[in-house]
Amino acid sequence: MKALRNFLDKVKPSFEEGGKFHAFRSVFDGFETFLFVPNTVAKRGSHIHDCIDSKRAMSIVVIALMPALLFGMYNVGFQHYLVHGEEASFWATFFYGFLAVLPKIVVSYLVGLGIEFTVAQWKGEEIQEGFLVSGMLIPLIVPVECPLWILAVATAFAVIFAKEVFGGTGYNIFNVALVTRAFLFFAYPAKMSGEKVWISQDTICGLGSNQALVDGFTGATPLGQAVSSTTITDAIGAGMSPMDMIIGLYPGSIGETSVIAIALGAIILLWTGIASWKIMISVFAGGILTACMFNAIGANEVMNLPWTEHIFLGGFCFGAVFMATDPVTSPRTECGKYIFGFLIGFIAIVVRCLNPGYPEGMMLAILLMNVFAALIDYCFVQANIKRRLNRVNK
Repeated sequence: MKALRNFLDKVKPSFEEGGKFHAFRSVFDGFETFLFVPNTVAKRGSHIHDCIDSKRAMSIVVIALMPALLFGMYNVGFQHYLVHGEEASFWATFFYGFLAVLPKIVVSYLVGLGIEFTVAQWKGEEIQEGFLVSGMLIPLIVPVECPLWILAVATAFAVIFAKEVFGGTGYNIFNVALVTRAFLFFAYPAKMSGEKVWISQDTICGLGSNQALVDGFTGATPLGQAVSSTTITDAIGAGMSPMDMIIGLYPGSIGETSVIAIALGAIILLWTGIASWKIMISVFAGGILTACMFNAIGANEVMNLPWTEHIFLGGFCFGAVFMATDPVTSPRTECGKYIFGFLIGFIAIVVRCLNPGYPEGMMLAILLMNVFAALIDYCFVQANIKRRLNRVNK
């Protein structure tokens, strides 16, 4: 590492003002600070007040996403071979999913980082590291059959209009990955819903199959089935137990199906102190209580869905762990985190139960509460100021 540090110090003058490669100063700075902790601190837009810099914080989140990503890759291959009625080894299944998911990760990072590098160079600033996490989240919350060109358009839209126009990392009020998904959902609904977008149909490097799908294939996600049926099945019509839902071998967005994989990521985030346990717990509390309330009403099939299935299915767990806890778009006050998380869980279940045409409510719940995060902080800060003034005046 010392040799690498010496090499970077040697070539650094070429990238500084007046140097031969000054036009690539931001690129060099981003590469240098990714390899070594910088000896400077942020002067504005910072949301992390600790000895760890934001690149390291973002890197830990990416590590926490690895269990969900790896399981998602395996599940993509598993669903493909399942619906074609074929058997495949573990590694063949995983490798198929790896080849199906990898292009989405590459496109996400190329488009997002390309825009961030361009903006940083244009503004003469350092490259912001927030997209390290967003670039990994985006492929995990889309269907496996989402076309790459559509993913690129949605990523560009989100980075520009949900982040850069607000000032970049630390200033955006909306979660960038969720804005990407919202753009896809409203601009290309046929590519984000239905029965054929959740399972890869392609032959990849000879690993896939050209056989017709087996009888009984539906492709619909379990939450989509819950709208009209009391029985939830997997891709070929077999009934699903609560343990099947926890493991996550069913159709869905790439990284959202396995509760176990998401729980491993949550442990990493909580153990390192990167994510707020108050937000996580509050999201689950809000969701569980609201689901139980609708169980008592029971006016439609989704209202009758047990709270365990509301939590285990869809993007509820993934959103609670990786989306709601985004330190930029969530409240800073400790009491505000409880309110923020509880309302996310509440709204997510309300959307699912009262709008059966849209079975997944987590995205809308988090985006809506992103809008109110600053207001929640303001109310609690003003309440604290008022209490302190009252104590002084007594």
